[in-house]
Amino acid sequence: MTNTDTLPLRDDPDEPRTAIGRGAREQRATATVRRLPWGAAIPIAALSGLLLDAAFPSLGWWPLAFLSIAGGLWTLMGRSIGGAFLVGLAYGAAFYFTHLMWVVQFLGPIPWAALAGLESLLVALGAIPIALAYRWGAALRHRTARMLLLPALVAALWSARELFLGTWPYSGFPWGRIGMSQASGPFAEAASWVGVTGLTLLVVWVCATVVDWAARRAPRRLAGLLPAAVILALLLAPAFPTTEAGSLRVGWVQGDGPAGYFDTRSPGDVFAAQRQTSDAVLSEAMDLLVWPEGGVDSDPLNTPATARALDKLVVNADAPLLINAATARGEDTYNTSMLWEVGSAEQMHDKVNPVPFGEYVPDRWFYERIVPDLVGLIQRDYTPGTNPPLVSVDGIQVGLAICFDVIYDSVIWDGARAGAQFYVFQTNNADFRGTDENLQQLEFARMRAIETGRAVVNVSTVGTSQVIAPDGTIIDGAPADTPAGAVTAVPLRTGLTPAVLVGPTLTLIIPIAALGGLLALGLLERRRRTTFLTPAPASASGCAAAEPPWEAS
Repeated sequence: MTNTDTLPLRDDPDEPRTAIGRGAREQRATATVRRLPWGAAIPIAALSGLLLDAAFPSLGWWPLAFLSIAGGLWTLMGRSIGGAFLVGLAYGAAFYFTHLMWVVQFLGPIPWAALAGLESLLVALGAIPIALAYRWGAALRHRTARMLLLPALVAALWSARELFLGTWPYSGFPWGRIGMSQASGPFAEAASWVGVTGLTLLVVWVCATVVDWAARRAPRRLAGLLPAAVILALLLAPAFPTTEAGSLRVGWVQGDGPAGYFDTRSPGDVFAAQRQTSDAVLSEAMDLLVWPEGGVDSDPLNTPATARALDKLVVNADAPLLINAATARGEDTYNTSMLWEVGSAEQMHDKVNPVPFGEYVPDRWFYERIVPDLVGLIQRDYTPGTNPPLVSVDGIQVGLAICFDVIYDSVIWDGARAGAQFYVFQTNNADFRGTDENLQQLEFARMRAIETGRAVVNVSTVGTSQVIAPDGTIIDGAPADTPAGAVTAVPLRTGLTPAVLVGPTLTLIIPIAALGGLLALGLLERRRRTTFLTPAPASASGCAAAEPPWEAS
């Protein structure tokens, strides 16, 4: 097959070859696409996956996400189920094995290959419905309907796949979401209206419209105007305005201590690093002092000496201290953020989504038989938290997310709906020094600020720490691998953005619409095929009246 080969959109090799007139051939041309030969499809799919990684930090070239999606969709046009799986696997593997390279530094090559391989397989499986949508697209007999509905269905299917990857297995891993790649681009403000998932849907819809327009033989002036109009709307639409509510003086500390899982240290070294760095900011007036995830390496709820040291620090700062530590309550262990005031911490939030194979081992009995040495390193399993991601400081509501919880929509939305006026994201990052993980997670924090219309204090044990304004701009910060601290006036906001209000509904509607649309298209295609194969009654001249199953109206 050559590059000039064209196939019906549904790419059915068993489609009858019938004689048709000139007008019917012209109508059929509007339903054909150019299918890439295998020698080009696999390399283009792999290159497209690499381009998506480059759209994220550390490179952060956000326009490449558009090229990546367009290339990925192009390779799926005209594919069979098996073909769609193969090109989807090439796309997913090129992206995830590159994007998640930082896992190797912490857990080694086997977990990296397992995680990236699983995500790649899920991407490949999710490519099949997209390819089916293209194959069955010929059932949309009117050009306008096909031009409007097919790209929308493709975008919904892509977004539904993204949502599935973010929920399964073991609470999912929503790390490589298209919407998150746009934090530094001009379309990021749209996230305040439609959320990260909605932004993914819009970006993919623009790409799918352009690809559909370019792949067909017939010119489509309106099809070219549609993505241009959406891009213009995204550029001109401002972020949803939340209401100013003053500011809060927040001291934050990046201790840069030996906080990594395999770092050589003695008990109390991480705590000492945070205390030493805090000395530089204690002379300034503040309303709240924030330490990063794991800044206290002993359980203050069960260690009197640690509790006394925290009491002394609170007195010196003349402000409550937001800390994070592993805490034991009964038989359960939690990754806990707590607002420490003299004597105790009455307000606590436990991490909602402990990281599989990092903070707990799911199905431990099974994985111990496969990688016993690795599983043996994780001696304690954190229990998922159920308390709200929120604490109150003198009536100011502070939303919380611990480390990777920043990538889970529900944690962020729950905080906003509970009244959060700004966010504190406590993280560690010490196990990923020198990798892209730190900067990728920081971009997620920026997108959360834009999505919710609230400032974010993202404080890391080893960096990079930043104070982010509600519009995503950087107010203050410190580079990685540097002890640092400051007191920053953090703007407060009230009011909920449409993204927070409609986000849960949108994440429910998109998969239903995607699957329902694909099912409807499949039924239309079956009806079209049945009608086409049914012999027509003989005409007066004794010849069957052949009518093509597609039309350009």
